[in-house]
Amino acid sequence: MPTLPLSANISILFTELPYLDRPAAARAVGFEYVESWWPFPGPIASAEQVNALIGALERAHVELSGLNFFAGDMPSGDRGIACRPDRQDELGSNTEQLVEIARRTGCRSFNLLYGQLDDRWSDAEQRDTAIRAVRTAATVLAEIDGIVLLEPLALGLNGAYPLVDGDDVVELLEGPLRSAPNVRLLFDLFHLGSNGVDLVAAAERLAPWIGHVQVADCPGRGEPGSGDLPIEETVATLVAAGYRGVIAAEYQPTGPTEQSLDWVDRLDVIDQSG
Repeated sequence: MPTLPLSANISILFTELPYLDRPAAARAVGFEYVESWWPFPGPIASAEQVNALIGALERAHVELSGLNFFAGDMPSGDRGIACRPDRQDELGSNTEQLVEIARRTGCRSFNLLYGQLDDRWSDAEQRDTAIRAVRTAATVLAEIDGIVLLEPLALGLNGAYPLVDGDDVVELLEGPLRSAPNVRLLFDLFHLGSNGVDLVAAAERLAPWIGHVQVADCPGRGEPGSGDLPIEETVATLVAAGYRGVIAAEYQPTGPTEQSLDWVDRLDVIDQSG
């Protein structure tokens, strides 16, 4: 059976350490890849901030396998700005810097959160705005062979976020985004499982559209094995259905991160040789 690379999301793992120390911590326990939410407070970081991030990755000898677009003020509850008519200039500027980081790191997968619906605009206007934003980002990233990821999020935890299962994303991919082949589904087991999705069935059915996979258990969003989700079976189904991308650990450890990794050995499709 093929083996898949494993990535650590350093925005949510190793949080017992300062952010720039986390790539080295990930490498010390065997991760060769890391991913991250947008790590800066605004859509544009200073050259010093970008250099510090890239320097931390290089010193740790890890590759950046995924990065989020700027998603607004996430600690205050924002979940993306793609659908917001008043924030498209921010997104455009952020995309330019994202490409700069991509060129310097080799990262080619980028999560663009749709955003929460706002009653200042109609749902249709916000959908059209989001579709234009995704198309624009996809066109820019196509120049570097990058992909845009669209992620469903858990109901009740993320405000009026309209993408709640894989079918919501596939409807866009087969409809208004059909002309953008480098837009894919981000299959996050925690978010989908929280929404009652049959993960094993969805993994088999949606595999052709999946560009990235993230794992965390439910309830609680802890490490695999801390909840009730069929994570091992779902990952095995993804591989059997043809998925060959990264499996990303994006969970909130129930203890120190290093002590939360026993689950890795139970996924025999994971390549963790480092």
